[in-house]
Amino acid sequence: MKKIQIIGGGLAGCEAAWQAAQRSCTVELYEMKPTRFSPAHESKLLGELVCSNSFRSNAPDSAVGLLKEEMRRLGSLIMRAAEATAVPAGSALAVDRQEFAAFISQAVEEHPGITVIREEVTSLPEVSATGFPVILATGPLTSETMTAALVELTGEQHLAFYDAIAPIVAADSLDMDIIYQKSRWDDEGPGDYLNCPMTEEQYQHFIDELGAAKTVPLKSFEKTKYFEGCLPIEVMCERGKETLRFGPMKPVGLAHPKTGAKAHAVVQLRAENRGKTMYNLVGFQTKLTYPEQKRVFRTIPGLEKAEFVRLGSIHRNTFICAPELLDTSLQMKKRPGLFLAGQLSGVEGYVESTAMGLLAGINAACLLSERSIIPPPPATALGALIHHLTETEPKHFQPSNVNFGLFPPLQKKMRKRDRGQFRANQALELLQEWQQRM
Repeated sequence: MKKIQIIGGGLAGCEAAWQAAQRSCTVELYEMKPTRFSPAHESKLLGELVCSNSFRSNAPDSAVGLLKEEMRRLGSLIMRAAEATAVPAGSALAVDRQEFAAFISQAVEEHPGITVIREEVTSLPEVSATGFPVILATGPLTSETMTAALVELTGEQHLAFYDAIAPIVAADSLDMDIIYQKSRWDDEGPGDYLNCPMTEEQYQHFIDELGAAKTVPLKSFEKTKYFEGCLPIEVMCERGKETLRFGPMKPVGLAHPKTGAKAHAVVQLRAENRGKTMYNLVGFQTKLTYPEQKRVFRTIPGLEKAEFVRLGSIHRNTFICAPELLDTSLQMKKRPGLFLAGQLSGVEGYVESTAMGLLAGINAACLLSERSIIPPPPATALGALIHHLTETEPKHFQPSNVNFGLFPPLQKKMRKRDRGQFRANQALELLQEWQQRM
């Protein structure tokens, strides 16, 4: 029997169930609600949204808009539900939460190939013993018992419980007349970091703005428990006006390579990908609101016109170190037949989590049918996310939303305003070719 077991009835789990069932698999979908609720959930419906009701931009030339279109072309249930329950939101796709979850619940529960089982799964099934694939899609608030099972399988060093994310900026939005290349401690050569120098006056202005900026309040189920080595930048600022100058903004060894000028403080940017199209603000993990991050961080010399491809955050989020643990099919390297999907796999956002559920469902169905599992091309939005999960340097891995910085570098020059549409056209052509091969 072509049977698949899926644990978790959120966006990723429901999408995985739908994709597998549409490919003639028999699916058992386990959902612990209403027997047990996570601290953030309150509805017994499947596909419950617990944060924003927005799926972000619908623009076809944006990375997330492209990802949505790829998913539509692959028959995504979640995209169909979102469009059927959409509310006015300008260029964004936003939904009526209740209607959205009800749509998904009805579709999944009425599908003849899916059986919804309302009970908690507390251990990872042995795929070798059962003989059928398992997709784990328990989300960022995975229960304590399932988390313990994951720790036993992966090792605690490969599992994170608080997501400390620094902002990422697009390389082509930086002012390189101000920023210079160099590494700390007077390393020879041009250096691996970009450096934004500050005078004493600029530094004082920055910490004044940072200290007055609005932050995102903690959720009721989160605790103010940060790692000392990974504190929010605004918390460091609260400890004294010189704290940042002796921390992530320390200027030692960072004199300007041409003029020899010594800065009062320096913000360092580290390449986020091999193509160096994106740079991470080193040590700038933060709980500032998104508008405040843009406002405050654009006071940094050289970042006045910075385009943020990812904004910073610190929140409760259980996820694995995907590059160490997953292969390109989303199977665990240590346990073939066990797929991970959703935020647990190491992506960020509703659409991205759903996309990993979609691929896990397709791949599990391929495994059962003894067909080759072929990852989507890296120049597609789906493929770019898989590449991020499996090819990022493990020590630098952080969950990410989809963005064009994850895609392969463009092979020809073009106007910035034309790049998104070019990438979208290219991706959809490659997706069609990939579908024909599957």
